[in-house]
Amino acid sequence: MSAISNRYDFVYLFDVKDGNPNGDPDAGNLPRVDAETGRGLVTDVCLKRKVRNYVGLKHEEKPPHEIYVKEKAILNKQHERAYQALGVDISADEKKRKGGDKVDEARAWMCKNFYDVRTFGAVMSTGVNCGQVRGPVQVTFGRSVDPIVASEHSITRMAVATEAEAEKQGGDNRTMGRKFTIPYGLYRAHGFISSHLANQTGFGGDDLDLLWEALCNMFEHDRSAARGMMSARGLYVFKHDSGLGNAHASDLFPRIDPKLKDGVAVPRDFEDYNISVDGGPLRPGESRQAAPGVTLIRKC
Repeated sequence: MSAISNRYDFVYLFDVKDGNPNGDPDAGNLPRVDAETGRGLVTDVCLKRKVRNYVGLKHEEKPPHEIYVKEKAILNKQHERAYQALGVDISADEKKRKGGDKVDEARAWMCKNFYDVRTFGAVMSTGVNCGQVRGPVQVTFGRSVDPIVASEHSITRMAVATEAEAEKQGGDNRTMGRKFTIPYGLYRAHGFISSHLANQTGFGGDDLDLLWEALCNMFEHDRSAARGMMSARGLYVFKHDSGLGNAHASDLFPRIDPKLKDGVAVPRDFEDYNISVDGGPLRPGESRQAAPGVTLIRKC
């Protein structure tokens, strides 16, 4: 599969209702927030995790769509597989564990077999050395369009974990807990795809189509009581006519402008927003010229 030859930039809109889209473990799992503006945050790592999960689910973790960074993975074991496939014994001594002159071949094997390595890149020089890969696809933090307010809810469980706990409560067997949600938030993230880095990792047209599919559908397979109702609300892709690009991303992104409808003070639903697209509404699957040498395509 040949690598893509065009540069892409994209705007990704998604929302959450009565849920916690990305809790911060250093803050008691509160929804992440910009302390100065009150706008909610969702990390790039969180979004890429959901892409990885979707790809792994669809392709059953089979090459060339295996997932390198996944739950309970031991990364050096994956590196060893690359050398085993190349017929290199890396167990003999420390020098061989570093890969010697086979690092480039091992890196190429990892890119070929692992979707997330050739898409997002990876540092694979820990222990068994497969080098480093700079991924062609980069994603920013998601940031809510308007400030969010986190709500704290007390919850009870009608059971305890041990007999000792039951005895202390005289058989009442209740445990208390809490969960955090935001009533509603529309989030916006930006992405960038480099054709030159794609050429280095082998990221091709089928990989690109799979990325768009994952972004449009990944929340449908990531349901959780903690996350509430999360949905993809729009994927707007700017396709450049060249590999270097025909316009600055900073000039293209403002063409997608979500704003609250007149009379709405506090958003509680996606319908409370107007999504302004420079040049008029754009339904999924439609495209138009966004700038000289740039086509705007709405994927979902």
